[in-house]
Amino acid sequence: MDAAAVLRGTGLSVVDLRREDAEVEAGQELAIARNLVGALGDLPGLGADAGSRYTVGNFGVAGFALLTAATGRDMLRLGVRYAPLSFAFIRPSLREDASGAVVLLHDEEIPADVRALFVEREITKVGRLVPALLGGAAAVHLRTSFDGERVQALRAALPGVDLRAGAPRHELSVERAALDAPLPQADPFTAAALERQCAELLDRRRVRSGMAATVRAKLLADLAHPPSMEDVAAALHVDVRTLRRHLADEGTSFRALADEVRATLATELLGAGGLTVQEVAARLGYHDAAGFSRAYRRWTGTTPGSVRAAA
Repeated sequence: MDAAAVLRGTGLSVVDLRREDAEVEAGQELAIARNLVGALGDLPGLGADAGSRYTVGNFGVAGFALLTAATGRDMLRLGVRYAPLSFAFIRPSLREDASGAVVLLHDEEIPADVRALFVEREITKVGRLVPALLGGAAAVHLRTSFDGERVQALRAALPGVDLRAGAPRHELSVERAALDAPLPQADPFTAAALERQCAELLDRRRVRSGMAATVRAKLLADLAHPPSMEDVAAALHVDVRTLRRHLADEGTSFRALADEVRATLATELLGAGGLTVQEVAARLGYHDAAGFSRAYRRWTGTTPGSVRAAA
């Protein structure tokens, strides 16, 4: 697939991805995943291929905090605490018992149509990086509910890692001896400083993102069937009045965010020149070009036909 096809409907360009300060919202990444699955099908191994490309350095300060942690236990604790800094759609939780530690990889919040893709990616990421951080794969075990071709693809991407299929859930376990052993590159002073930076980065990201960015991400996640305000409120476990108040406090509204997302993506799709006005309207959830054209004029003051003609 060429880059334009992969990025279609996200509001992103190849130039954006080359910028060091660029940020990709979760909804945009979901749209990219849906473009891939829509064109290639639900292809076993695609997520494993993506996961195999990650290195500790990809996670920036969070990755280096893991690298300098004192023990395996500290490394897992940091990984779960700062998972939002690791691009993960899967939600990890950590528990410890007499045999060691288990990181449960919860996938129920990932949309069903791209769930397998993202879960493959996360299993491959942790299956490669955790043994590397611990200094070996002997004490690491993976369990997955996948079977068949997906398990074959994961095993090919994770040579030397104990991976068992047909489990009730996805999880990573680390034996107790590895939890207590010092890590190869442990540095307590550097680790403490990096953890402080992780906490500050996470706090800044939460403040910067706010409710408006969360709503925008959910609108981006399914443009053809955009969620209502009630749908978004339910997904965020708040009532509609609370959501409306939070957005008002941030100087916006659900309607304004929906218009902003659609206007930006409509302009991108029209400017690419490859789609008719009717096709752009359909991608944005409109039943006909006339209704879309009226909305686009309200958003931008111009017509979609003129933007497409100029392109």
